[in-house]
Amino acid sequence: MIGGGAAGLEASSALASLGFRVVLVEKEDETGGHIKNWHALFPNRRPGTEVLQALRSKLSKEVELFSGKTVTEIKQVQGRFEVGSADGWKAEADAVLLTTGFSLFNASKKEEYGYGIYDNVITSADLESAFSAGKITMKNGEQPKRIGFVHCVGSRDEKAGNIYCSKVCCVTAVKQAIEVKQFLPECEVFCFYMDMRMFGRHYEELYKEAQEKYYIQFIRGRLSESTEDHTGKIILKVEDTLLGKPLKIGVDMLVLMVGMESPDITRKLGSELGLLNDSDRFLVSADQHISANVSEIPGLFFAGTCTGPKNIADTLADARSAALAIAGYFENNSNRS
Repeated sequence: MIGGGAAGLEASSALASLGFRVVLVEKEDETGGHIKNWHALFPNRRPGTEVLQALRSKLSKEVELFSGKTVTEIKQVQGRFEVGSADGWKAEADAVLLTTGFSLFNASKKEEYGYGIYDNVITSADLESAFSAGKITMKNGEQPKRIGFVHCVGSRDEKAGNIYCSKVCCVTAVKQAIEVKQFLPECEVFCFYMDMRMFGRHYEELYKEAQEKYYIQFIRGRLSESTEDHTGKIILKVEDTLLGKPLKIGVDMLVLMVGMESPDITRKLGSELGLLNDSDRFLVSADQHISANVSEIPGLFFAGTCTGPKNIADTLADARSAALAIAGYFENNSNRS
């Protein structure tokens, strides 16, 4: 198992419960992936720590965890796999499950938004850390009175090289906007969007709650440019595509909803194994509908966001599906021998 985020933890537990010996390799010092950095989860604002604790608690003694090890090599030798990390650690396996997750888009690539240039332009991940710390403040230590959210930063953007939808940016923006109002009831909140993609169960209700209970203002239009004035306020130039009018709005803080990308390590390992990447650079399954967890290489499987953007619920379901696919693989090989 390569990757100890949500998919890796869930698949490890499922495989161990089916009687398999599982080796779980995680590059960071502790498991959890992106969940451990998330204050609350949509749509019900459940604490991320609660879900992470539940996933970790299911790991049995049958799962051997190696943390702090970045896998740099996977080789197939005589029907088995040899896995190695940068520090010289090695292991052998009869099957490998890639659960290498996703990377967040580097918002500094969108210079027109000012991330890394202006002090009070932050990302959705930065804001989540602020929620966890229990305070939302500007660089000068003051609380913002106006906050803007920009959807689809690094997603659905040909200039950024990512024409796909990351699926979770819209609902994350709505969730975070509500949390801002809960932290700072007097703060004005604006969401700038192309179109709202609230596809999941209870997502639409969350969107409605944001408008009717918290009076969050949703403006359909892409942000073209942000600048900083002499007071440190962020000046936004936006075209309201519903009204057909240009807008100029000043905010104290701008939050960029960064999308998902395929991590470098996933593409590196995939390239060495001869796996295909799709146009979005995520890994390609043997069959998107019938064998979504199966690669073209016998014994090598996928789960979670290494094959494309997913929310946490879909990631966990995908991990359980992958565990069943692996169990079926071993059963079929046993019957043939």
